[in-house]
Amino acid sequence: QVQLVESGGGLVQPGGSLRLSCATARFTNRYYTIAWYRQAPGKEREGVACIRSDDSTTYYKDSAKGRFTISRDNANDTFYLQMNYLQPEDTAVYFCAADLTGWASCWAPNYWGQGTQVTVSS
Repeated sequence: QVQLVESGGGLVQPGGSLRLSCATARFTNRYYTIAWYRQAPGKEREGVACIRSDDSTTYYKDSAKGRFTISRDNANDTFYLQMNYLQPEDTAVYFCAADLTGWASCWAPNYWGQGTQVTVSS
């Protein structure tokens, strides 16, 4: 059973920071990706950032470049999304997602977490 458990969401003022965590079980797959997605009210879910398991290459969508950083802690099987300079338009439910098919595609995950709410407001 694959489990992805997000935490770290909350309320933050504009310009503030949050770090989201995604706790996973140790995957048997050698090649996989972990991505962060978000879904704002009334909008489609969109990818934000992604990291590959084999070489830790990271990828960012334009909305995240320069402000968000995806990283991993191999010892704890945990992935992070550090979000800085948050703005109200970043308000959304943030999801951790994994592609364990072996194709290691960033933007076609086959497992999802339950999500964590991030609200940016003064």
